[in-house]
Amino acid sequence: MCQQCYARSSPWMPRRGFLALAGAAAATPVLAQVDVGAPSRMRGLVPAEEIEAAATQQYSQMMAQAKQQGALAPANHPQLQRLRQIATRLIPQSLRWNERARSWRWEVNLIGSKQINAFCMPGGKIAVFTGLLDQLQLTDDEAAMVVGHEIAHAVREHARARIAKEQGTGALLSLGAQLFGLGQLGDVAASIGTQLLTLRFSREDEIEADLVGLEMGARGAYSPDAAVTLWEKMGRASGGNQGPAFLSTHPSGPDRLARLRENVPRVRGLYQQAVASGPR
Repeated sequence: MCQQCYARSSPWMPRRGFLALAGAAAATPVLAQVDVGAPSRMRGLVPAEEIEAAATQQYSQMMAQAKQQGALAPANHPQLQRLRQIATRLIPQSLRWNERARSWRWEVNLIGSKQINAFCMPGGKIAVFTGLLDQLQLTDDEAAMVVGHEIAHAVREHARARIAKEQGTGALLSLGAQLFGLGQLGDVAASIGTQLLTLRFSREDEIEADLVGLEMGARGAYSPDAAVTLWEKMGRASGGNQGPAFLSTHPSGPDRLARLRENVPRVRGLYQQAVASGPR
């Protein structure tokens, strides 16, 4: 199925249905909530529209290349269907952290590769590599924690803030020139798009993504305990000289598991409420 066709048939893409889900999520009583503070002010220095347009362009190119190489999973692939079902339950929860997510054209794709990797680009462009699911033998709950972690990076706009910090004034002047018609917007989009794939998130970004993803998963009726077992598996996979590609852009630390264990009880009530509210 083409990406455009998938977008039209996706269970969260019809505007009315998606907003209904989002409204239901927003109406859920808050039993607990992780504390991540306000988003970085740096993100406001780079227009969200520019970052999201660049991400869409880069993502489309990547999916086209994967399809050409026979690595893009078809719509009837069981693992892709599994991921899209997980995303269907997580995406409505993401609006709590970013209202812009209401208008994103969400996509979820699976790429055949031995890499242990996954990402969610600005604007809701998700990709998961088969190596992550197969080599780590992830349960649905653990897979949901990965997808939730990646969605958290997107809704907290970590990439937007990192680009502002790394490019500094030069990037702002360049983007400003494009906005006022003083250059080629495509060149800027291509430059930013390339950076989106190589950005190394900070320790603070990772803490936020862990905690927001944890709560997002719990609200989607995925066991928060899976966040701990996920990172235990990730740690074992990184035992060799070359760890997972995922960890090259998502630096970990010895306190990660301790922080997750500390926060699991804070969202357990949300998980129990979500499970009680209906079948998974």
